[in-house]
Amino acid sequence: MRKIAWMLLLLFIVTTLSACEEKLTATGKPATVRVGVFKNVTHAAAYIALEKGYFAREWGDDVKIEVTAFDNGSDLSIAMATGDIDIGFVGPGPATTFFLKSGNFRVVSGSNNGGAVLVARNGAGINGVKDLVDKTIAIPSKGNTNEISLRMLLQQEGIMISRDAGSAHLIVRSPSDALISFRQKEIDAALVPEPWGTQIEKAGLGKVVVDWQAIPPNRGDYPTVIMVASDKLIQRHRDIVKGAIKANMDGIAFIRKSPEEAYGLINNQLKQYSGKGMEKSLIQASLSRLKLTTDVDVKVMEDMAKVSIAARYLKGIKAEELDLSPFVDLSMLAEVKSGQ
Repeated sequence: MRKIAWMLLLLFIVTTLSACEEKLTATGKPATVRVGVFKNVTHAAAYIALEKGYFAREWGDDVKIEVTAFDNGSDLSIAMATGDIDIGFVGPGPATTFFLKSGNFRVVSGSNNGGAVLVARNGAGINGVKDLVDKTIAIPSKGNTNEISLRMLLQQEGIMISRDAGSAHLIVRSPSDALISFRQKEIDAALVPEPWGTQIEKAGLGKVVVDWQAIPPNRGDYPTVIMVASDKLIQRHRDIVKGAIKANMDGIAFIRKSPEEAYGLINNQLKQYSGKGMEKSLIQASLSRLKLTTDVDVKVMEDMAKVSIAARYLKGIKAEELDLSPFVDLSMLAEVKSGQ
């Protein structure tokens, strides 16, 4: 029995090592690159890069591209931390949280900034942030970029968050469920990424009371979608990461140059990954309320992370000791920009 047990253990070790062994193409590239995106129009640059074949152009036809669409940043960040995807497009909030836990992936580029709005339900008596006292406000998920922005917005007006009277009350609702909650008068307001604010307005259920360029931090010019890559990919296949950065850059350039054509291509990707498309007017509204950019402001990311620390989403670290410079590696972005 002991001999059989040792043989089974040995087989397990060999199988595990084999599974961890990287499969390469004849040219030494990874046989498969796993890319993570959201089922959201804010990932427009990544959608265009996929639809136009920019990733395949940069990596070569012998590299298989495996795309996984996620519903939220926490799930995608967990997948990055556990090595289930190689490159991801995600918000800085959950990405920072899971980087500080795992330390095995890095920010390599930006993709877009801003894109969220505060929308209030008709009849709720909300015309601005000061009116959010004793109101119930929806956020897409705990600790995500939108909640961080909402906490900053409330802090600017000196409004506390709690269940007590005289405070703002937070509730988690996905953006699609927020629209239903508006109808049922379950919530009074929501801080949501576009196009959900526009959809709520078009449905006659509410109005945008704080537009994207007034949402903190940095008046809307804060990272909402960043590109992250695993340390393993960066160390072994720096050229693959640079190719992804170039594909993202070209996706941004295409949207700027050919917005009308881009709307249809983005919709194709939305249909593929979310199961349903979106009206052109909604895609247009979304892209008009964000800033497509590869730039990443580390200081702004640190300001957002400090809000997460105060909310106890990030534990075991003091705000004054926070340093996200190891999390951000823009050296490959700089090389791509300079044509290297």
